[in-house]
Amino acid sequence: MIYNFLSEYLSIIIFLFISLFLSIGFIVANYLASPSNPDSEKLSAYECGFEAFDDSRMEFDVRFYLVAILFIIFDLEIAFLFPWAISLGNLGALGFWSMMIFLGILTIGFIYEWKKGALEWE
Repeated sequence: MIYNFLSEYLSIIIFLFISLFLSIGFIVANYLASPSNPDSEKLSAYECGFEAFDDSRMEFDVRFYLVAILFIIFDLEIAFLFPWAISLGNLGALGFWSMMIFLGILTIGFIYEWKKGALEWE
């Protein structure tokens, strides 16, 4: 029973331990290497680039939202690719070509956004 569990999930358990070790290592390295005396600008209450006493109803450019939506779309694409890649052997040619059609449509949409200049900053 335990042998079957380890044979199926050992790679996932090793991946989790390595990622946990690296995460803790990066946090400790950041804590040790960071300066302990930040300047007054870093400690100020407003670090977003806007004046502190401006109108709270200022307009934002639509491109901020467009870039955020594009990021979410491509992030979800990557989330769909992992289970697809693992089960590709069981899916066969239909699973492969359906994912290629999905990626093709996504690529066409990305090229359209790129050509329209939605990713350009002025």
